[in-house]
Amino acid sequence: MNLINSTHESLDVAAISAALGKLSKRFNVDVLTECDSTNTQLMALAGIGAPSGTVLAAERQSAGRGRRGHAWLSAPGASLTFSLLWRFPSNTLLSGLSLAVGVALARAMEALDIPEISLKWPNDVLLNGSKLAGVLIELVPGTHLAAAVLGVGINLRLPEEMPDEIRKTAAALADVGINLPTPSTLLAKLLIALHEALQSFAEQGFAGLRSEWLNRNAYAGQEVRLLSDFAPPLVGYCRGVDSDGALLLETEAGMLRIISGEVSLRKA
Repeated sequence: MNLINSTHESLDVAAISAALGKLSKRFNVDVLTECDSTNTQLMALAGIGAPSGTVLAAERQSAGRGRRGHAWLSAPGASLTFSLLWRFPSNTLLSGLSLAVGVALARAMEALDIPEISLKWPNDVLLNGSKLAGVLIELVPGTHLAAAVLGVGINLRLPEEMPDEIRKTAAALADVGINLPTPSTLLAKLLIALHEALQSFAEQGFAGLRSEWLNRNAYAGQEVRLLSDFAPPLVGYCRGVDSDGALLLETEAGMLRIISGEVSLRKA
């Protein structure tokens, strides 16, 4: 195993397939040198019938996207960015899906002995309290199955051109100081963890993964602020999430269930 550092090692489809082992036939992986956004590209493929398990990874994204219209910085060797198309049975409720993906990513990281991994509602994976990875879920319209494109971005290292205001709240695997797999092997391990979590989600919804998410809740019991572009900030105590992934916020007015992901959660 190689330490992830500033030396760029390209993703390799053959190496990814080998690391997937018996699950290699469950995923159809393609690697692009550059694209605008893997989510954008995969959403288009999903609309014309791409099968469940289609994966699109990119060495660089020129228009990578996060939640709330934020850009995701993506440069060769600096991040692992990929999107996964998953089709669920038609009666599957997809509420809490971003949290389920977070659980899968956390499982994979912890299996690599990466310490201090936690989850922040609704879609961030934290390392020592700073953002290591983000998830962007987009639902595929007009299909007879419940389908979603799951976009994932993980910081391998923090590029020099990263703005200071982002750097101070970001984390990268290169900072962990332990031996880590190559990007190709890392992607395969993440896909294996996602396969397991998404199978559970299809059978039980988020409820089957809720206890794992709560065990990793970065803000459990803490006073937090909920910021929105369309409403005044809310202040309260983070009481976890319910069985459909809604945030439970205890305020002076009582317990609130926050469903919309178009908000930002911060320590008060």
